Amino acid sequence: MKQIIFTTILLAGALTVNSRNMINPNTNTSLAQKEQLTLTQEWDKVFPESDKVNHSKVTFVNRYGITIAADMYKPKNFKGKLPAIAISGPFGAVKEQSSGLYAQQLAERGYLTIAFDPSFTGESGGEPRRVASPDINTEDFSAAVDFLSVHPDVDAERIGILGVCGWGGIAIQTAINDPRIKATVASTMYDMTRVSANGYFDADDSADKRNAARKSLAAQRTEDYRNGSYQRAGGVVDPLPDDAPQFVKDYHAYYKTSRGFHPRSGNSTNGWNMTSVLPFMNFKFYDYAGELESAVLIVHGEKAHSYYFGKDTFAKLRGDNKQMLTVKDATHCDLYDNLEKIPFDEIAAFYKEYLK
Repeated sequence: MKQIIFTTILLAGALTVNSRNMINPNTNTSLAQKEQLTLTQEWDKVFPESDKVNHSKVTFVNRYGITIAADMYKPKNFKGKLPAIAISGPFGAVKEQSSGLYAQQLAERGYLTIAFDPSFTGESGGEPRRVASPDINTEDFSAAVDFLSVHPDVDAERIGILGVCGWGGIAIQTAINDPRIKATVASTMYDMTRVSANGYFDADDSADKRNAARKSLAAQRTEDYRNGSYQRAGGVVDPLPDDAPQFVKDYHAYYKTSRGFHPRSGNSTNGWNMTSVLPFMNFKFYDYAGELESAVLIVHGEKAHSYYFGKDTFAKLRGDNKQMLTVKDATHCDLYDNLEKIPFDEIAAFYKEYLK
């Protein structure tokens, strides 16, 4: 039986190689056409517009045919081709929130940047709405690299990515598989596969608890199919219960107040589809983290409840081009928008060193 399986694998591999050698260029499948998205043209960010950069809307298509919407930021009066950075996050946020702030700040420091909405969220396309996927979301970052690689104002050999919160973890996972990415920054990162499978602080790391969660989510799938609609999990809890942990209070202070509220943000409104957590429970990021050759900077606040994600992920990386920067007295949400605590100059210096 083992011999049969092995022979089948060899034949499949040979068929793949031979098929590639025999490809007729006239029969290649074209890239998917862009969806016609309705994009807001007025400034609707939760942060003020900079007079040092030019802002515009752009779209691009990922490998699954989903059209991604992004805000592009360019330094004013630039010359020649620029290094570029694609940015997304936090998980459940939109580009008008933290990722846009990062993009604008880095554009002020000389980079062409895009802040994009992930598939199925914000102004990006894809149906059903508010669903997440460890595969499609890593693809979103690589699709952003596709777009930047052929942009006339970008040096294709100097492209980096940056993810905030859950997208910090997704950024590192993307970089493992995409060597076009020369430098990656993960700010106040989550490992979404770990927290989905194990709960916060690994408190639910047991087969019994995961199986109970699987049964509940499977029942929800049945109910969704019966109803013909997806049940939303709810965004950040509002109003806050008296016994809410401090990090939940911090989320509320960002997403549910004028500081960071945005009507297209799932975290500000009614959240993800409840069953979106299922694939993150069934996959594990960073199995090949030790093979990541390009540069990585993990930025985390020393008081962040999520600090263990950054610390443990950093321990899996190899090479002298990997760095971890701990920000004194900073919480998780401080690194969303606190300009006094987000180390933008250090982040820009990291990109300057490795995007060359």
